[in-house]
Amino acid sequence: MPDTIAAIATPPGRGGVGVVRVSGANVPAIIAGVLQRLPAPRVATLATFLGAQGEAIDRGLALYFPAPRSYTGEPVLELHGHGGPAVLRLLLARCEELGARLARPGEFTQRAFLNGKLDLAQAESVADLIDAATATAARAAARSLSGAFSREIHALVAALIELRMFTEATLDFPEEEVDFLCAADARGKLAAIEAQVAGVLARARQGALLRDGLTVVLVGRPNVGKSSLLNQLAGDAIAIVTPIAGTTRDAVRSQIEIRGIPLTVIDTAGLRPTDDPIETLGIGRTWAAVERADLALVLIDAAAGEETTDADAAILRELPATLRRLVVHNKIDLAGVDPKIETRVAPAPGDESTPAQRHVFLSAKTGAGVELLREVILDLAGAHEDMEGTFLARERHLHALRAAAGHLRAAALHLEATPPPLELLAEELRSAQTSLAAITGEFTSDDLLGVIFSRFCIGK
Repeated sequence: MPDTIAAIATPPGRGGVGVVRVSGANVPAIIAGVLQRLPAPRVATLATFLGAQGEAIDRGLALYFPAPRSYTGEPVLELHGHGGPAVLRLLLARCEELGARLARPGEFTQRAFLNGKLDLAQAESVADLIDAATATAARAAARSLSGAFSREIHALVAALIELRMFTEATLDFPEEEVDFLCAADARGKLAAIEAQVAGVLARARQGALLRDGLTVVLVGRPNVGKSSLLNQLAGDAIAIVTPIAGTTRDAVRSQIEIRGIPLTVIDTAGLRPTDDPIETLGIGRTWAAVERADLALVLIDAAAGEETTDADAAILRELPATLRRLVVHNKIDLAGVDPKIETRVAPAPGDESTPAQRHVFLSAKTGAGVELLREVILDLAGAHEDMEGTFLARERHLHALRAAAGHLRAAALHLEATPPPLELLAEELRSAQTSLAAITGEFTSDDLLGVIFSRFCIGK
């Protein structure tokens, strides 16, 4: 029988209310020691929380959830007292005296998963809901917690099981005159499953974007307006702006949101040859930020002409080949140019090594064209207009969906062969099902569970 666990379930620091949560078979004994009487199930009961000598530790609300109708599926006790760190530690220590041990990170939710209260995708969405950086991400996590993502996966698995049934029947009864696969329209069913997996994968990519966001780095020569653009995007004076080239010496970060997508925008030191040791350190940090970025905004001075200079072209060439980039022509207020977006199908003169680029013309000083920039950033990120119908997804979900899609493609090729190699077809369908089932935890290693739940906060 699992031991009894306890933890402070509210964040560290002072607050109006603090919660100590206990789960396990020893909860009735802990109730007897702390409350001296059993509260009515699922009813908030005013009580005095008692210490070992019968002294009052605190006074608050007690909530008792008998098994199996609790979050973990075990007997659960929640003690809602005052949110001071000292009183919560005393209350937790009292629960430990009565037979509980300190819970590991995520252990309450892990027990909920192991006891069948949540599947693995729902369990992960608990942490995602807590960590959500935007309202859109929070709503997407809530949809996953309600089972929306899991229901789609279960439907795909059920369709695969049906298709596997016809494949196995053909293997088991080869002498029958009935072609089970043909009679069941196996090709049509397989094509429909492939289309459904592709649709779920596309929405999962959107969910991963909502969960993880984007890291956007601003790069360019000194004094092209990187700090001004950061301030414009953030809606606040985050970075110091002066007419002096080289004002920014270190990376300056700001967390912003564009249509529900969380972005980390990093302003960096201007890139130019220099003997200044401090500026050299700043340039080194610029390239380190570039290596970790998902998107680079390369700023150039529109007041000096619409085309990129040799120095701008050199910066574009030095960016990692796999890094998405967007060329931003700043200071159009000085150049007499209107805000616009261009997709240049050929490299700019003097920039022969650079592939076609998206170009946005704006003024970071006046804000003209900044909304165009936001739209292009979302487009490059792959965000669609409406993110409200999606669900949060993790990298392991994307990996599982991609693996399933690969197995389904292989199965379709086998099915087109004459005659189809049924053993290979059956194996690819089985592998696709296993990949999808790993999302909800039907086939999941204990090592993976340990990694997943260790990233939760203590008390959840």
